[in-house]
Amino acid sequence: MSALALDEVPGFSLHKAEVDYDDEGNGFGGKKGKKKSGGFQAMGLSAPVLKGILKMGYKIPTPIQRKTIPIILDGRDVVAMAKTGSGKTGCFLIPMFERLKQREAKAGGGARALILSPTRELAIQTYKFIKQLGRFMDLKAILVLGGDSMDSQFAAVHTLPDVIVATPGRFLHLCVEMDLKLNSVQYCVFDEADRLFEMGFGEQLTETIKRLPESRQMVLFSATLPKLMVDFATAGLCQPVLIRLDVESKIPDTLDLKYIYCRPAERYATLLVLLREVIPSTAQTVIFAGTQHHVELISLMLTKAGVPNSHVYSGLDASARKINTAKFTHRKVNVLVVTDIAARGLDIPTLDFVVNLHFPGKPKLFIHRVGRCARAGRSGMAYTIFSNDDVAHLIDLHMFLNRPLDVADRKTMGIVPPDMQETEHLLVQEYVRHVDLATAYRVSNNAYKQYIVTRPAASAASNKRAKQFKIDEMGVLEDFQQEKAEPEAGARGKRWKKGKPISLKKKDKKEEEKKEQQEKKKAESSNSKPTVDADAFRNDFLARMKNYRPNATIFELNPKAHARELVAMTQKREADEAKIEKHKRKLAELEQEEQEKQKSKVTAVVEDEEEQNGAGGKRRKGPVRDEEHFIAYQAKDAIDEDGYAIDNFTRQANSAELSVVGDTAEGQRMHRQLQKWDRKKKKMVNVENPKAGKIRTEHGVWIAASYKTGRYDKWKERTKLDEKLLAEQAQQSDEEDGDGAAPSAPIVQRHYPTTHWGRHNAKADLRKLRDLDLKTPEQIVKKRMEKETKMAREKAARLKNIQRKKRALAKRQKKGK
Repeated sequence: MSALALDEVPGFSLHKAEVDYDDEGNGFGGKKGKKKSGGFQAMGLSAPVLKGILKMGYKIPTPIQRKTIPIILDGRDVVAMAKTGSGKTGCFLIPMFERLKQREAKAGGGARALILSPTRELAIQTYKFIKQLGRFMDLKAILVLGGDSMDSQFAAVHTLPDVIVATPGRFLHLCVEMDLKLNSVQYCVFDEADRLFEMGFGEQLTETIKRLPESRQMVLFSATLPKLMVDFATAGLCQPVLIRLDVESKIPDTLDLKYIYCRPAERYATLLVLLREVIPSTAQTVIFAGTQHHVELISLMLTKAGVPNSHVYSGLDASARKINTAKFTHRKVNVLVVTDIAARGLDIPTLDFVVNLHFPGKPKLFIHRVGRCARAGRSGMAYTIFSNDDVAHLIDLHMFLNRPLDVADRKTMGIVPPDMQETEHLLVQEYVRHVDLATAYRVSNNAYKQYIVTRPAASAASNKRAKQFKIDEMGVLEDFQQEKAEPEAGARGKRWKKGKPISLKKKDKKEEEKKEQQEKKKAESSNSKPTVDADAFRNDFLARMKNYRPNATIFELNPKAHARELVAMTQKREADEAKIEKHKRKLAELEQEEQEKQKSKVTAVVEDEEEQNGAGGKRRKGPVRDEEHFIAYQAKDAIDEDGYAIDNFTRQANSAELSVVGDTAEGQRMHRQLQKWDRKKKKMVNVENPKAGKIRTEHGVWIAASYKTGRYDKWKERTKLDEKLLAEQAQQSDEEDGDGAAPSAPIVQRHYPTTHWGRHNAKADLRKLRDLDLKTPEQIVKKRMEKETKMAREKAARLKNIQRKKRALAKRQKKGK
């Protein structure tokens, strides 16, 4: 594999790699001596690393691995954008193994690699992968997670590990308590860096970076680039290389996008219709909601409707999140309700459907949501429910995807059948009257208002086009009609297995032929009579009713000719008649322009086809440009200047950045810029964030980042006897090994509990070990005398107890007589 980098210039650079994607050669055919190209063997890895990779079954690196591994091995700081499931864990672990080589447990040393993950689950997954991939490497790794015992983590750090896999909050707590300098760290990884910043770990990461040496190598892996992360990368990294595969700006070909329009009040009814009528009960589905209040409401509502589900949001307890996610991944339930923040990094390989209950504010966030399904060549489907508030964002999305927005296309856009929607809407109204859902419903309505306000606004052009969006032309989505046409229960034409529709095989082909013949006969007999589809007629009738606009207002429906309301409306019509006519003419002109544009597009396509087909025909001459007086939009050397620009990384990162609005009310308020009114300046001025320099503890309390509780000192005080005991045992075993004599008794290392009796037992064992040393004659005599005195004292006490028992027995016998 060859890599072509830009010229090294001070500042930041964007790496452009020439990647050989031809992996079809398997090395068994062709000419002799031709090596297999594009594999891990071509990267120049050491034997233990390569053996571990091949042992896990990996033979060919993924595209992101081909681009990043050589650059990381060169020692460059890297910011790589890759989605979960693209092999990014191997991207930073393989160079780490290659750099660390073998274990170095020096006295006074420390960890040489640090991997920070946003969640416990991701950290555990990375730790397991280190154990599997590095099974042939003599490296020690430890796991530091929030919620675990700090005493065990203190002891683990004292074992001088080579690699630390940690969550940022607990790791910074350990660093502050133990006063860790981290001077020996050579390699630092921020896994899912966008989630680290979106979840509010920016302060912890900044404090951790201050403790690292300047010569360390930094690697950041991310699915998207939030603005905080761009600022951090420009400040904390040294000439970073930005590597992108543009996976966030493309949708897989196997992913179908469907859009369902409904009124805001019927959003939950539409969701229930989807889950009951269209999405099979055995298919795994993720539902994205705007805020955590909506997540709780939807979960309660689906439970009430008999749909088993689990829910995850950022404010949920860590153990509850773990349990609810495990239920979904292990198929105990098939529906998971999440917010955007909680869903970051969610990797479900067999995911079939994604439902967007609330339309996201940014197109890239939509791509991130729907990208959860249709992975690795699998098929998937994403349903998006939108209303009048979301039309402008829908237009923005189609402009971003460069796809036509056709309202009349019933395959991709439509409404729910009115009868189904009405039935489910009545059920939803009954549910929200229940005491369990009434409060949640009221809170979620208030949260939706806040969500709409804090959601990023659509572009001005989309808002202008949204006024011309013809909602009335939309018909029923074909998915609902197909479900109606198919027989219910087990006789459906499709069965879902592992997320893919598999057509059922007919038992007998003769039955099919008979049915076709019967249908032909029916069609021939019914040719004489015109047939009308009842569903189509009803939907068309309802659409016409919605489109009906009476010419007269309610004030003019008055039997009296001289009524005050009627006279006022008549005068108003006479005064504004010219404006009304002008508005109608404008609308007609706009419609005519759109029709002309469509016609011109069609004619242009036809002409292009004719030109391509007619090879011998004359080509049309294009417009001739006067080079002397022509002024271009860009300078001639704009591309060269762009390549030589120092802030190239910053501009590339800013173009790719993506921020997620918080799923709580507090997070949405903090999303806005903090400002206050300055009386002297007579204008709004920025206010410093009151939480700057502070971190949030596991109990939700905001404290200073350098706050120290002294737990480590107490732990050392409690365990110093244990450490002395272990040191004595190690020293004794070393001496016995040096003399060549076998030890008199096996020495067993015991771990004593941190209680009174545990310390007592540790002291007793320590005294026994000290007694094993060689002693002088005076010490032997003194010990014998102490032993004799102790035995005499115990004998006297024993005799005294026997006499006391005899006297007590004699008294009881006298009383009995």
